[in-house]
This record gives sequence, C-alpha cells and structure tokens, in this order.
Amino acid sequence: MQALTSRQQDDVVTTLQDLQQTLLSKLAAVDGSALPQFRSWERSGGGGGTMGVLRGTVVEKAGVNVSSVFGSDYREDAFAARGEQGEDFFATGLSTITHMYNPHAPIGHMNVRLFNVGERLWFGGGADLTPFLPYAEDTQDFHQSLRVHCEQFDRDYYPRFAAWCDQYFFIPHRQQVRGVGGIFFDKLRGDFSRNLAFIVGVVTAYSEVYPRIIARRKDLAFTEALKEEQLYWRGRYAEFNLIYDEGTKFGLKSGGDVEAIFVSLPPVVKW
Repeated sequence: MQALTSRQQDDVVTTLQDLQQTLLSKLAAVDGSALPQFRSWERSGGGGGTMGVLRGTVVEKAGVNVSSVFGSDYREDAFAARGEQGEDFFATGLSTITHMYNPHAPIGHMNVRLFNVGERLWFGGGADLTPFLPYAEDTQDFHQSLRVHCEQFDRDYYPRFAAWCDQYFFIPHRQQVRGVGGIFFDKLRGDFSRNLAFIVGVVTAYSEVYPRIIARRKDLAFTEALKEEQLYWRGRYAEFNLIYDEGTKFGLKSGGDVEAIFVSLPPVVKW
C-alpha cells in the first residue's frame, strides 16, 4: 500500500470532522441544556486538531476530538528522540469519552484511527461501555448495535473484536475488566475504502446507540450517597487512561495537545 495522497488524507479528516459534529449534536440534544464548545490546536511537528467539549446538566462532560498529525519521526516502539531518524507518517483519528452526571447513566467511549507510516497503512479503534450501575438492557443494546455493524463486513469481526476489547481493557492492578465491553481492533489492513467504511460505521453505530442509552437513564432518581460512590468508582477509569491506554501514550509521545488528550478524564473523581 502506497502512502495516501494529500487529497485522500484531507477526505478522511473531513469525514471525521463531520462525524464529530454529528455526535456532539446528538449528545447536546439528549442533554438539552448546553451547546458544544470547540478549540483548535496545532502540533509543532506538523498537524493539529479540534477539541469539542460539552458540559451540561445531564452530560457532565463529553469530549469529542479529531486530530490529524504528520511528520518524519515515527518508530514502531516510540517516537524518535530529537535528532534520531524516524519514518514519515500521517495519523488521524476521532475519539470520544462521555461522563454522565446521573450514576445510572454509563460512561461511553469510542475511537477510530488511521495510520500511514511509509507505505504501511492500517486502521484501528473500538467502542466500549462502562456503567457504574449496569443494566442488562443497555449492555445488550450496545453490543447488538456493534454486532450488526460488524457482521455487515465480516462475521468473524464481532466475536474477535469483542474478545479483544475485554483483553485490552483489563486493569491488572484491579484484576477487573473495565465495564461491560464492546469491540476493540487494531492493525486492520486491506482494502482502503472498505476499511474506511468500517470505521465510519463504528462511529455511526455508536452515535445512535449511546445517546439512546443516555436518554433511558438520565432522569432516574439517585441519592447523594450513590453519587459519592460513583465518584470513587470513576477513579478506576482514570487509572486505566493514565497508566495503560495506548491512545493517551500516543498523544503525549507525538506532541499532541495536552488538554485534548486529558479531556478523557472524569470532571470530578475521588480516591
């Protein structure tokens, strides 16, 4: 696979930006009290992105970011130190994490990404649900939406990617899987148009099912004691993102915007 043309890169980024707007609009609609705020950033080594944030009375904090970075300092193990020779690369992606005010409403996470390093090109991403108070109806709805989408491309995708999700989001020091799962995939190679359609579909499926789950739980009654428990439970989410998450590591190593990277963290959390 040859390196993408500038036109292809621009088309992918534009597609992700459109999906960013759609998802934020859906989250704003289910919240009903706030509109998204946007901030653009630039990377000194090449590229940048746009951070979209929604803070309301239902959605305590939602971050939906699009980034597009490029340069000549990529290595498989880490980004090359200053002065070391790396490879030409282009990377773009969309990521979102939403923390809900109501303890009955789950944290939602989704990201998709494209890497082009030299002549190597691959896609990755996933989506998972992390409820403080799990509901079987929500878990089934979330997984079924992802299953239906995956099976349109390959019947092996869903079982393989669902198992991969549970493995990836395992928190070793807690000896627990984060949440109720979803899908996770990486190094997806092959036909460019087909794989691009697959990740677009992941975003679309998530943008439909997650706001539906929020709407189902956002008005349920809860006590202050339950809210306090939720804040302590959120600590486990923060621990994973800070210690293990590959997206966080990539953002920091590649010189991404720190505020955009850490928008994934809960707005209020306790230990």
